Amino acid sequence: MASSERYIGLMSGTSMDAVDAVLLSVKVASGACTVEAHCSIPIAEDLKREIHFLSHPGQDCIDRLGQTDTALGALFAQTCLSLLQQQNLLPTQITAIGSHGQTIRHQPPSLKTQHAFTVQIGDPNTIAAITGITTVADFRRKDVALGGEGAPLVPAFHQAVFHADELSRAVVNIGGIANITWLPAISSGQPVTGFDTGPGNCLMDAWTQRHLQQPFDDRGKWAFSGTVIPELLDRLLTEPFLSSPPPKSTGKELFNLQWLELELQSLGGSYAPADVQATLCSFTAQTIAQGIRHASNVQLDEIYMCGGGAFNDHLLACLKDCLPQIPIQSTAAVGIHPLHVEGAAFAWLAQRTLKHLAGNLPEVTGAQRPAILGGIYLP
Repeated sequence: MASSERYIGLMSGTSMDAVDAVLLSVKVASGACTVEAHCSIPIAEDLKREIHFLSHPGQDCIDRLGQTDTALGALFAQTCLSLLQQQNLLPTQITAIGSHGQTIRHQPPSLKTQHAFTVQIGDPNTIAAITGITTVADFRRKDVALGGEGAPLVPAFHQAVFHADELSRAVVNIGGIANITWLPAISSGQPVTGFDTGPGNCLMDAWTQRHLQQPFDDRGKWAFSGTVIPELLDRLLTEPFLSSPPPKSTGKELFNLQWLELELQSLGGSYAPADVQATLCSFTAQTIAQGIRHASNVQLDEIYMCGGGAFNDHLLACLKDCLPQIPIQSTAAVGIHPLHVEGAAFAWLAQRTLKHLAGNLPEVTGAQRPAILGGIYLP
């Protein structure tokens, strides 16, 4: 064992003049500390202006962000405590919580932004403090720091629990955004791949909320009542994201009501809301099928569905029409309820983090290397 350990302390003060780095040596036996070196780099004026703007007090977006972050963290913590009470378990019986958090902005490298980033809120410090349980969170940003998309991360979990020796499988997760994982038969020796295919439920949900004042189209009944608008569907399918090669990820920053309205305006027609909903459902199904064909370019034996979209009967019927030769069923058939897959994935990722094991698949995200993901927040 080394007689001393080195640490680096980073500080940028209220004056915002510079970032200071201090190299500190700590004796293992005595704890005696010695400053070995120091480095300071000035903060450029344009960056300083941005920091000043964000640091201005008042009921602005930063205040709203901070309060929402804490409030959501408290809600996450209460959900954990409710689960423990339901199962008659104590916090001491839980090794760690893996919290994905709520994504509020996702600007991956594929968008060609100057500084790629992803932001999830739901303060893990609050979760750890309230529950008394070690919490692992902030899973996506390490992958982004390594040049990856930061999403999707669940394919690594899909590989761990759904991979088959002789069968090639696709796992389709339909949340707000849809993503796929292609699991080639283990015996084939081919790598696991996956990516976001485009919208899942987000456009359909937003359109339903606007016109029916309901949060979602229950089992796709409203979409089933409408008729697909061919010119609108063709227009939506020209979105450049859909034909861009993986690795790729997306979010509501792209697929939202404003985007849809611009597409509708470009056609200049007036359409019945139910027909638009039917078109959106077909759009989601076709983009998922397109992604599956791209990923599984050799053979595909089975498709398993998870996420809320697995309960949209009309969407599943549309998907089966697109891929008529491939059996489609829910992940319940292979042991996990479709609404539990993503939660289980982040519990699994927390375990990987605590054991210092990589949680990402560079073949999926495009990161430079496998990496241990997330930060550990002790109670």
